[in-house]
Amino acid sequence: MNTAQFTPAGTLTAEDLGRIHLIGVGGVGMSGLARLFLTRGLPVSGSELRDWPSLAGLRALGGTIHSRHEVSNLDGVDTVVYSSAIPQDHLEMVEARRRGLRVLHRSEALAAAMTGRRTVAVAGTHGKTTTTSMVTMVLQQAGVDPSFVIGGEISEVGSGAHHGTGEHFVVEADESDRSFLIYRPYVSVITNIEADHLNTYGDLATLEAAFAEFARLTDPDGFIVTCADDPGGRRLAETLRAEGRRVHTYGEAPDADLRLSDIVSSAQGVRYLAEVDGRSLGEIRLPVPGRHMGLNSASAVLTAYLLGLPVEAAEAALGAFPGVRRRFERKGVADGVLVYDEYAYHPTSMTLALQTLREVAGDGRVIVVFQPYRLYRTRDLQAEIAAALDIADELVLLEVFGPGELRQPGEGSAALVEAVSLPAERKVFVDSWDDAPVEVVRRARPGDVVVTMGAPPISLMGDQLLDALTARSGDAAAVGPDGSAATAG
Repeated sequence: MNTAQFTPAGTLTAEDLGRIHLIGVGGVGMSGLARLFLTRGLPVSGSELRDWPSLAGLRALGGTIHSRHEVSNLDGVDTVVYSSAIPQDHLEMVEARRRGLRVLHRSEALAAAMTGRRTVAVAGTHGKTTTTSMVTMVLQQAGVDPSFVIGGEISEVGSGAHHGTGEHFVVEADESDRSFLIYRPYVSVITNIEADHLNTYGDLATLEAAFAEFARLTDPDGFIVTCADDPGGRRLAETLRAEGRRVHTYGEAPDADLRLSDIVSSAQGVRYLAEVDGRSLGEIRLPVPGRHMGLNSASAVLTAYLLGLPVEAAEAALGAFPGVRRRFERKGVADGVLVYDEYAYHPTSMTLALQTLREVAGDGRVIVVFQPYRLYRTRDLQAEIAAALDIADELVLLEVFGPGELRQPGEGSAALVEAVSLPAERKVFVDSWDDAPVEVVRRARPGDVVVTMGAPPISLMGDQLLDALTARSGDAAAVGPDGSAATAG
């Protein structure tokens, strides 16, 4: 996508947008933006064909949600907001332009909401949703009440957006369509840079150049945070430092500005020792497992430290970090089988998640129900995705979720399942959604861990799996993540 399609952040504010209508308001990113506008007291409507769980909350805040896409939805509207998933010939897009309404990409509307705030923008190939959530909770613990928009919902908080009273605005910056280049951050956090979204960038070098451009947009009075353990992040830090920019790094590398050591990860969580510029910050503990979670949290600790916030606030916030929905989210237990949901679809994040699930499973098996996200990614990274799936004991594979993409001969999950090296009896491709729970019931045993993983729709399957396993056992109800009866969605 050409960056010329986006207007750089300027003086436009959220209040300038008038009555706002969001096309496809049920998606995580769009619903979060709608929630931000509603909590800011702005009139909001949206259209959505699927009854996503987030829509009830938007209605409760006063939003008008239309269950059909039609031109009458735009009556009385001043500004129409769309995401990159909405085609330019969508009937509401066409009508908005015919009426001469202001039409903004989601990132442009978000940039308007950030006007006048000190923005902390978190970017990266993976880990940015969790990291954005951690930064947000640390700032909240420090009492600065930031505004935030995250590409996921903080578990137990039940929200991915909030209009705060403080000067900071924490945002997840999306590189997939280059839209992160319209932001003007005070702080830029870049978790990692790996090959992805090559339909937009073509190759890794072009992607790395875009991240460098994003970092250069950082306010001269602010700073940039990158990961010293990530090759792409390290190259970026070296480039920016040579240009005289203020860059700080974190990681296990000996030369990291914030250095992690003695990392221990188990099913109970992860902990590590942290020091910055030779000063010990003590032990950081998180109740969620995974070394990668520890690494993500280090960027939040470093950001807070550089902003002059108490390290104790970071320790307290991370010690109570509840996780993010769809990021290693525990859905419940049924018939002795533990069910998780995980958004990972890039091979690196898949590998990290599955290695952590192995810690959780202990002597049990790991069964993956995977829905690949985008045909181009599944094609270009097929070998890497297959290698990640090889970590599983059993695999149930659904067809690729790729709205708007045209499938070419030999593309899709039928080819991917052949590339996975698991024995034939331990892997299966199902072309029907309803066949997946049947396969899980047939394969899962007490003590196993099942994870639904991949594209957004697969998040809806966890409750179905719990229901199916409960029916198999004859119990009255599954046990939810807090130990109470699980409720199917």
